[in-house]
Amino acid sequence: MDTFYPPVGFHFKVEFQDLDKEDIDVRFQAVNGLTVDMQTQSVKEGGEHRFEHVLPIRTKYTNLTLKRGLTKNSKLIEWCTDTFQTLLIYPKDVLVYLLNEEHEPLMTWNIVQAWPKKWSVSDFNAEKGGLVIETLELEYQYFTIEQ
Repeated sequence: MDTFYPPVGFHFKVEFQDLDKEDIDVRFQAVNGLTVDMQTQSVKEGGEHRFEHVLPIRTKYTNLTLKRGLTKNSKLIEWCTDTFQTLLIYPKDVLVYLLNEEHEPLMTWNIVQAWPKKWSVSDFNAEKGGLVIETLELEYQYFTIEQ
């Protein structure tokens, strides 16, 4: 019988489809936003004022946020800056892999039709010694999970 143990959250990688899989563009410090929420609508029952029904309307996916140390010569950032400068959006599918100790995928999130919504760089501060972190926020349609 296999022994189950909760996976660690620090061993993962991110791949962008149709983008060169350079080592620099698959390593991130943090991935946030793998969240789906069911939006609802409340409907009061006619004639019977004691009851209110909550009905599902649609699912809403939060933006995917990726963080890493600032990099140079990144195809990923070229894709982002091209989007912001030309306003031409070329969506890409994104794969987020949670890895085991053999560096094999335990679970995979397939983010569908992602495009850059926001890119930012952390503040520069001469009084603090820290890395410059770039943050990329992606809008997307939905995600699926493979186990």
